[in-house]
Amino acid sequence: MNKANNNTKPRIKMPALTNDEKETLISFDETPNDAVIFTHNKAWQSHLENRLGLRPTMDNGYGGKEYRIPKKRIRMPMVPRRLSAEQRQKLGERLRKARRQKQPDLPPDHVVTMKSRG
Repeated sequence: MNKANNNTKPRIKMPALTNDEKETLISFDETPNDAVIFTHNKAWQSHLENRLGLRPTMDNGYGGKEYRIPKKRIRMPMVPRRLSAEQRQKLGERLRKARRQKQPDLPPDHVVTMKSRG
């Protein structure tokens, strides 16, 4: 006669986390080893797993996962570039030229627009 194992502890039902509680943390110390990324964010999890090929080192069972990544792959935040209208125009011309070289069949009036970050 097969008995179900009754020694397992019932899982405690935790209340759902609020958006303020769903954190993404990147931490490392001064040793030249790995950085640790802990996140509840599904987009981050997807990027870390599918694009970077990382596997979670820990899953807390409530949507949060932890990953290890070489610390040298973590970049310092950069100051946003502020371009003058002339600089923006020159960069646009350079980009159009590069696109035409890569795809010569583009019509000359082909325009790609971007939102301004100003």
